[in-house]
Amino acid sequence: MAICEHLSQADDPAARTPEGCEECLAVGGRWVHLRRCLECGHIGCCDSSPGKHATQHYHETAHPVIQSYERGEEWRWCFVDSAMG
Repeated sequence: MAICEHLSQADDPAARTPEGCEECLAVGGRWVHLRRCLECGHIGCCDSSPGKHATQHYHETAHPVIQSYERGEEWRWCFVDSAMG
């Protein structure tokens, strides 16, 4: 199965807030797992977290690909094609 176009063209930007979820840090929230936007470097929390900021970031920006921002994890997810890479 071919990798989706978004996953194959994803960049590798530096994390904007390497210490955690950008929105949670701003309001004193908490997160379960972190995700990095591969278009702009936004760090958001996963859908198991109260804020679901990684998915919210996608809905606000249409940046299609996130990558796990957890130590030892390399997987990527394309919101547009619902594909993992």
